[in-house]
Amino acid sequence: MQTIDRHVIGPDDGETVQLFRLGVRFLVDGEATRGRFSLVEHPLPPRALGAPPHTHAHEDEYSFVLEGRIGVQIGDDVIEARPGELVLKPRGIQHAFWNAGDEPARVLEIISPAGFENYFRELAPLLAAPDENAGALGEVVGRYGLEIDLAGIPAFAARHGLDLA
Repeated sequence: MQTIDRHVIGPDDGETVQLFRLGVRFLVDGEATRGRFSLVEHPLPPRALGAPPHTHAHEDEYSFVLEGRIGVQIGDDVIEARPGELVLKPRGIQHAFWNAGDEPARVLEIISPAGFENYFRELAPLLAAPDENAGALGEVVGRYGLEIDLAGIPAFAARHGLDLA
């Protein structure tokens, strides 16, 4: 975990990982906020899936769109959010997000309470060889209290015109 010992986090600061096409840049860890929240940035290329339909048991997420157009499904509602808009994704309600446009997108994601940012850290190396790490992937997903609809990803991507390659 990277510790930032100054008061400004620059545009090139922060550890980064890649989860397929979703980027994750760690800006503020829960350690720095005494577990109250964490903040990550998600760069996302055009027509890319950010996260498939999933439900959190322990945390709420707040997505602030910096660039591009983000599609979001929350329960049965499907919306598009543009720069300057904040999307609330409460725990216990299935949600997903994706880049709904033909330009790159960037989203700031506030996670409250903190801790879930470490899911991204743990998941990234396992996704490098998902067939070899299927058991470990399931263990990480379960430990973070997630329910994910993996089988529905191809149909979800087709419905929203997403590129999974």
